Amino acid sequence: MARNNSFIKLEGTLDGLTFYTKNGENLVKKKNQVSRNRMLNAPEYQRTRENNQEFGGAVMAGKALRECFASIARLVSDTYVSGRITGKMRAIINNGAGLRGQRNLNLVDNKEPFIGFNFNKTKPFDSQFIAPSEGPEINEARDKVTWSIPDFNTGAYIRKPEGATHCKLVLAAGYVSDYEWVTPLKAYEPVEDTPNGVGSITYSDPIALGTMVGADTSINVDLSAHAPIPATTAMYVGTAIIFYQEVNGEFYELAQGHCMKIATIG
Repeated sequence: MARNNSFIKLEGTLDGLTFYTKNGENLVKKKNQVSRNRMLNAPEYQRTRENNQEFGGAVMAGKALRECFASIARLVSDTYVSGRITGKMRAIINNGAGLRGQRNLNLVDNKEPFIGFNFNKTKPFDSQFIAPSEGPEINEARDKVTWSIPDFNTGAYIRKPEGATHCKLVLAAGYVSDYEWVTPLKAYEPVEDTPNGVGSITYSDPIALGTMVGADTSINVDLSAHAPIPATTAMYVGTAIIFYQEVNGEFYELAQGHCMKIATIG
């Protein structure tokens, strides 16, 4: 590393030199190049290879989780949700059985890290929707989910964004398999291919904001088409709220205010 004292201040990489600013100083360093062959075979990069392998497994499992909620994720997620999910998957691998670089990703026995996970960190579900309810219930076969919400005053228990006239409550559920290292493939693979990364989402009828709902709300998700569910596959259940503006009898999604969390895992 060297200091750049020239009156020309650069940032970026040029001719193998990287120019950058740190703590108010203009610095320059030579680009570090490591050959692919050395990275894959040299003993000093063994730990790097192990980390990369397990990171790859975390990425795959995280993608499967996001695919469960793909049709609603665009509405309820922040721009960092993919990285945050991968980080939690990576932390679970750290506690998995097996050799470093090949440790199992056991989701079935490690549910706690994702309970209460918010897809939008700046819009926690529990700050937008605080109506009393017992939360979603998963049946014994883990192929059906029910969320029952007693009648409540939306003006008191829903924090609505500006312009919202209505909302819909949403119940989402999907499956993610445990993952394991497969040596012949030199990659992580799901323990069970199906169901993995599949899910279903159910919306309530539009609920007017500012008054009592007028009745209890019951939302159901039926995934029995995928039964029987393998013991090595976890069911993730999310609750969400989506806001709308009614114009001439039509409901238009707002651009903000929506949120979702993982409420329970079975």
